[in-house]
Amino acid sequence: MAAHSLCGMRFARSGMQSTWTHTALFVAFLVFLSGLSLSSACNKALCASDVSKCLIQELCQCRPSDGNCSCCKECMLCLGTLWEECCDCVGMCNPRNYSDTPATSKSTVEDLYRPIPSLFRALTEGEAPINMMVVSFPVAEELSYHESLVSFLETMEDQHQNVSLPGNSIHSSYDNTQENMCTVVYFDDCVSIRQCKQYCESMGGSKYRWFHNACCECIGPECIDYGSRAVKCMNCLF
Repeated sequence: MAAHSLCGMRFARSGMQSTWTHTALFVAFLVFLSGLSLSSACNKALCASDVSKCLIQELCQCRPSDGNCSCCKECMLCLGTLWEECCDCVGMCNPRNYSDTPATSKSTVEDLYRPIPSLFRALTEGEAPINMMVVSFPVAEELSYHESLVSFLETMEDQHQNVSLPGNSIHSSYDNTQENMCTVVYFDDCVSIRQCKQYCESMGGSKYRWFHNACCECIGPECIDYGSRAVKCMNCLF
């Protein structure tokens, strides 16, 4: 009977320790989230979920700024493709100064491997699907930035012979750009760059543009360059 009672006490003590551990981790997670809301550097919308996972697993506890990088590799592996955007959230790299260059002014673009133009057109015709915004504008407007970039690089080429220019093939099959429309899709909510690529692939998009504030833009087959540089995600504007 006594042995039975002792075993029960040990089990209860173990259960209490486990409960305290989970409670401590939960409190740390809440403190982390509150800290994110006050920080202008950490991208809360993009990083909160993955960073909290890595913190709960205690993979990002060391501080390189103090000369201790014993956990740096584990932390990088845990954050994966979000490392560059989120390393400042866990104190692994210097905080970014978004006041000088806001996240909405920077973006990552990529061509998709197997676009399905007919699927993209079908999904963007008529009333827009829920949680999305469909925007169409003349291809000439899309190309205006490209043309100004080429003009700038031509000036640079005159000064430095090793500057390479984008190919002129972008205009070769589009003599009447005013008659063509570029259609893009914005998702209302913030998403990670991986989700952005997956969503645009599932819509049959030709390319995607992921803004560094986590706004996602899927680019249709009629677009010549990389769509619009304007951020128009309803719930992800800053």
